[in-house]
Amino acid sequence: MTVTAIVGANWGDEGKGKVTDALAAESNYVVRYQGGSNAGHTIINGYGKFALHLLPSGVFHPNVVNVIGPGVALDMTALLSERDALLARGVPEPKLRISDRAQVVMPYHRMFDELEEERLADRKFGSTKSGIAPFYSDKYFKLGIQVADLYQEARLKSRIQASLEAKNVLLTHLYNKPVLDAEALLPQLLEEAEKIKPYLCNTTVLLQTALQNGESILLEGQLGALRDPDHGIYPYSTSSSTLAGFAAVGAGLPPSAIRHVVTVVKAYSSCVGAGPFVSEIRGNEADELRRRGGDAGEFGVKTGRPRRMGWFDVVATRYGCAVQGATEVVLTNLDVLGYLPEIPVCEAYELDGVVSGHFPVSARIDEARPVLKSLPGWMSDISGIRRFDELPQQARDYVLYIERQLGVPIRRISVGPNREQMIER
Repeated sequence: MTVTAIVGANWGDEGKGKVTDALAAESNYVVRYQGGSNAGHTIINGYGKFALHLLPSGVFHPNVVNVIGPGVALDMTALLSERDALLARGVPEPKLRISDRAQVVMPYHRMFDELEEERLADRKFGSTKSGIAPFYSDKYFKLGIQVADLYQEARLKSRIQASLEAKNVLLTHLYNKPVLDAEALLPQLLEEAEKIKPYLCNTTVLLQTALQNGESILLEGQLGALRDPDHGIYPYSTSSSTLAGFAAVGAGLPPSAIRHVVTVVKAYSSCVGAGPFVSEIRGNEADELRRRGGDAGEFGVKTGRPRRMGWFDVVATRYGCAVQGATEVVLTNLDVLGYLPEIPVCEAYELDGVVSGHFPVSARIDEARPVLKSLPGWMSDISGIRRFDELPQQARDYVLYIERQLGVPIRRISVGPNREQMIER
């Protein structure tokens, strides 16, 4: 068996949750290795429709061990609430393991996220206000709180006090808010620490043992390549690496263990949040695609915000697959395009009068203009089809065109929101 990373090629919202849920049926472990409760992975199955934010997407499979790795921003409040919501809807208790090295999203991380977005006003970056940027800032300032710290009260209080020294200056002089007291934060933290204690373990040992035993491990990424802080549309990015290359670090596995990188790509483009978006469409054209897209319209799973819409972007997606190191592609939402007689795609960018297939550096993306090409549509409902050779010729041609442009084999095609609506090639 192998270790497989499931990641996104674009801005997020590609359908990674559904793909992870489908592949988890044949896996032993599903691991979240980065990000936090700012994720939004929609899954539809026999229990109903669910939006997962922090729990791994293997929680609906009773035999799967779901792991929160050391690279995750652990929001205990969100995690416990999400677990309780699953149980209330009849989902069996998932097998959950939480790394004792993971760091904790603190209440003041969420507070500072909201205060800063409010202060920035029109210059804001489109944060989900989940505390993710302040969390990772503290982590790399070495002011973070590891899960293991929660069980040594004196150490925990000291760590919080050290973190609040600079924050209270900002609260007073920048945000005009009252200061925070470390002592006041302890009761809720200690209460939640007791609740997650049964799930704690050294997940690095757990996963490395599983690897040695030949068990199957899925590493579930959050967001997509274009939200990576190094390779994406910085500063309109997230605060942790969204690339498969980081999956080994965030999970606690050797890089050589990852044999497959399944990169999820949407058959058109969508984006939640601010930042450059070359193939973006607006007005009635965007409204129609948004209304038909996703599983109930294209709206952010975490935020509820209407997603910005665009045609398939060859340049951005090819770049995303390259930096992810894609070994195969899953193409999602192909069924959505069945209403169009012709389907535009963004085949190249024009920048400084030069047409190019290369994705530009962040400082220049806003200047790029899409070079569009139209492909024939199939004008029919393909959601019930389960074999590639049964798709209309135009739909097959669309898939094959994308495959040629990306230079990566498309192994699976999603033709609807349900787990079963998947074509394998």
